[in-house]
Amino acid sequence: MKFIETCKNIWKIEDLRNRLLTTLLFVLIYRFGSFVVLPGIDPAAFDAMKGQTAGGLMALLDMFSGGAFSHASIFALGIMPYISASIVIQLLSIAVPYFQKMQKEGESGRQKMNQITRYLTVLILLFQGPSYLINLANQMRSAGQSIELGFGSPQAAWFTISSTILLCAGSMFVMWLGERITDRGIGNGISFIILIGIIARLPGALLQEFTSRLADSGGGLIMFLLEIVILILVVAFAVMLVQGTRRIPVQYAKRIQGNKQYGGVRQYIPLKVNAANVMPIIFAQAIMFIPIAFIGFRGNSEPSAFTMAFMNNDGFWYNLVFALLIIAFTYFYTAIIINPVQMAENLKLNNGFIPGVKPGKKTAEYIDTIMSRITLPGSILLALIAILPAFARLLNVQVGFAQFFGGTSLLIMVGVILDTLQQIESHLLMRHYDGFFDSGMRIKGRSGAMAY
Repeated sequence: MKFIETCKNIWKIEDLRNRLLTTLLFVLIYRFGSFVVLPGIDPAAFDAMKGQTAGGLMALLDMFSGGAFSHASIFALGIMPYISASIVIQLLSIAVPYFQKMQKEGESGRQKMNQITRYLTVLILLFQGPSYLINLANQMRSAGQSIELGFGSPQAAWFTISSTILLCAGSMFVMWLGERITDRGIGNGISFIILIGIIARLPGALLQEFTSRLADSGGGLIMFLLEIVILILVVAFAVMLVQGTRRIPVQYAKRIQGNKQYGGVRQYIPLKVNAANVMPIIFAQAIMFIPIAFIGFRGNSEPSAFTMAFMNNDGFWYNLVFALLIIAFTYFYTAIIINPVQMAENLKLNNGFIPGVKPGKKTAEYIDTIMSRITLPGSILLALIAILPAFARLLNVQVGFAQFFGGTSLLIMVGVILDTLQQIESHLLMRHYDGFFDSGMRIKGRSGAMAY
């Protein structure tokens, strides 16, 4: 079989084998840490937390942390604070000249920005840590148990300070694991950490949905099979959205140096329909998590109707605002990563031009127009996939399984898996082994480029 032969070829390549084993080791460490409970917390009281994370935004947050949130783990805050800090720094790099200057400094500037991102992550954690503990105390109180928070007594002060430090250290350790996976493993480590957290919930969600449908005497098994078919179609649609491109033809002028002729060939610039990939959903999701960050400080008081509306990810207002944020962030992030002026300048320096378009300013305007035209449908399709779980819930799909019908979880799974397979295939092809397909077709990642 082709799959078995490919696995054998992967194992023969020492560098690739070591990278895969290193990635597996870091993943096991992350999963083990997700079950290490904060000192002083009784695991018997977790039913309250699991009930709170059964639906709404809490369920999504628990999914991103691989269940660590509902287990009161030292990894409970997960990787989202780091992502939130990255969003803030990227916004500042557009509006603040100091950060714009650092962006232009190359590798040294990137290192400075990464360092500032880490410092900002710690500040966010110092805010989210106590918020999580207050929410945890409220949930444990409803289960008939209590923990002392604050500075009213030495015991309460010690628990508050030590638990906050452990939560911060746990989240920073998860960030460090992600960076090590990027350096020594396969794929983007931060994305891979999120992927593992999502996949960890898939078997339980699938079993829960199957049990629920099996208990339904009115054609429940047929409905379950129909859901699987729809899920496969949605995954295929997500793959097309991740890989979809619009190609612009580029002609390179002939240059003669000595007895050699250069250029004179036609190539293509691939412009992605969804150049921002899954980042707009992650950005929008980070914004939608803000109500959770504040609700813990309300104590026993009931949250307002406004807050509840934006914590119900099946509700109309939540999904409307979520979709609009995704569309806005798609344009924003596309503008960050694609610079038509720079692309036009690079073409001009390499004696390249777009047929029928003047080099320089006109070329930049042409590329910008094309990007605007393909970004609009791409952003709308991205927003549609993001809110598909709400439609699945309308069809009585269980909350845990509905999250895999779209949204952040599906696009992260598709994008990260494609990127990881592309990197593995690149290693195989560099050593003159066959790729994953007999037909010679190559896997394309989120960048839209095939493995070489």
